[in-house]
Amino acid sequence: MTGTPAGLLQLDAARTAGLLTTAQAADALAGALRAGLDPEACPRRSSVSAPGGELLLMPAASGGYAGVKIAGVAPGNPARGLPRITGSFLLLDGPTLRPLALLDGAALTALRTPAVSALALRYLTGPGRPLRLVLFGAGPQAYGHLEAVLELRELAEAVVVARDPGRAGELAAHARTLGVPARTGTPEDVAGADLVLCCTSAREPLFDGRLVAPGAVVVAVGSHEPDARETDTALVRRAAVYVESRAAALREAGDLLIPEAEGAIGPGHISGTLADLVAGGNSPGGRPGCPQLFKSVGMAWEDLAVAVAIYHAAGANGET
Repeated sequence: MTGTPAGLLQLDAARTAGLLTTAQAADALAGALRAGLDPEACPRRSSVSAPGGELLLMPAASGGYAGVKIAGVAPGNPARGLPRITGSFLLLDGPTLRPLALLDGAALTALRTPAVSALALRYLTGPGRPLRLVLFGAGPQAYGHLEAVLELRELAEAVVVARDPGRAGELAAHARTLGVPARTGTPEDVAGADLVLCCTSAREPLFDGRLVAPGAVVVAVGSHEPDARETDTALVRRAAVYVESRAAALREAGDLLIPEAEGAIGPGHISGTLADLVAGGNSPGGRPGCPQLFKSVGMAWEDLAVAVAIYHAAGANGET
């Protein structure tokens, strides 16, 4: 962290990620929604093809702040030992549009995405016995989601499923250091899961949705592309579906758009939004008798809400 002559606060990846817990970031998201922020009115994500992948531009404004994230998604980066997602978030004072802070964009994404999932899970998982978790993926989002769930609920077991057995084993070993019985597994393990987290770059379904138990919760965060999905039509057809925004989901969520194109569901299949859950439109534990699916595409208002909370936390630490 350094301050520039112009007074712009610069937070590197460690400070961007380290000033808030996932639960505090989830609180910031809930606070923004309770204050009247309307995700349906959030500006669309812009995408530009780049030689190494995709350049995303995500602006938002709410209350006394505005901001924009410029993110790169480079699928070839992990093979180079580099992060798949790169970028920066510029936080602005709303009334004057004066730049206030520059945050590491990848670290912000790595914090806010699990926070969004954690906020949904506060409402979709009721109290009760420790949960059996199946976690797809072994990258930063998988680690972040594991730790986010542990801030929320006790786990009876964590089963890690990933394309790379070595990385799956590393994540399972990490879970064991956190006190969670953990092992690697296969997609069929979803049959015994209370909670399934999909944190991958997959473009095709990861598991057979018919195996998911009626009371289980599935969270899918890996894709914001209309032709990519982590869950299959069988699950979506059975599930009560929750999203961040109907408009964004029906533009970007292949998990829903592909089943709709197949004629399996209609646009009205969505049961509710994150704002509905926070406002009390759904009792804890979700809709009984079927799986619950929360499909996240990632939205700019979420980056803004978490960035503002980080900025305030930096000020509380004397960094602004």
